[in-house]
Amino acid sequence: MSLISVGTMAFDAIETPFGKVDQIVGGSGTYVAYAAANFITPIQQISIIGYDFPQEELDELKKRGVELDGVETVADKKSFFWSGKYHLDMNNRDTLVTDLNVLADFNPIVPDSYQGAEFLMLGNLSPHIQLSVINQLKVRPKLIAMDSMNFWMDIALDDLKEVLTKIDVLMINDAEARQLSGEFSLAKAARKILSMGPKFLVIKKGEHGALLFHEDHVFFAPALPLEEVFDPTGAGDTFAGGFIGYLAKTKDISFTNMKTAIIMGSALASFCVEKFGPNRLKEITKKELDARLSEFVQLVSFDIDLA
Repeated sequence: MSLISVGTMAFDAIETPFGKVDQIVGGSGTYVAYAAANFITPIQQISIIGYDFPQEELDELKKRGVELDGVETVADKKSFFWSGKYHLDMNNRDTLVTDLNVLADFNPIVPDSYQGAEFLMLGNLSPHIQLSVINQLKVRPKLIAMDSMNFWMDIALDDLKEVLTKIDVLMINDAEARQLSGEFSLAKAARKILSMGPKFLVIKKGEHGALLFHEDHVFFAPALPLEEVFDPTGAGDTFAGGFIGYLAKTKDISFTNMKTAIIMGSALASFCVEKFGPNRLKEITKKELDARLSEFVQLVSFDIDLA
């Protein structure tokens, strides 16, 4: 069972109320790979990097079962770079710098060795790039999940809507769900978005958890209350990686199993925010993950007597 992950491998500069780093490895593809590797290998990465992307990071990914045949290296350009500053509540941030660098020329090629993958995770990229990857696959994966954001809704809405007709799971936050649907109620927004093509919709609500919609079914998973949050930058991508990694491991894409996958993704995201960048994801042991999952079970488990 294999999983293709399409996303950025980049550098971030991050400032939060609890600290600052001038350059650390980031990117949606990086976070998805580290998270999904807890459940499934190989992870077949598709991305683009510059000459400055550290070899030790590539070696670390390989060690965890990430195949890099689909990662293009541009010898004379720098990797994608993003800089942001978080507000005190950590739910809002200001983008300070976005240097596309190699990403401006990203034209993904799906290697022959990746053909036949049963799961596909499309990270937050241009809908044109996402569509290109789907169209290159000779056999449609069992499940295609996709992340997007308000930027693409602003500048590439028609392309985005075309991709929506070809995927199974869309992951966006609550503000993006409202923008895409034109509805304030998330229930109404979900119904309208599901009519655009996806079979499942995950609405991420940050520290307030996540909602899963499918037909007339709704599931809500709370986020684990944490005493310290250092860096939420990769939390959404980590959630996505844990979610699809668990589905790929279990080979079960039912609504019931997706509820468990959301808890898996949420548990991994709760680790991600504890340190800057993907550093905490590199340290997680199975024992730690199991303990964190137990905390989630206790968070939502209760007995009630209706008599």
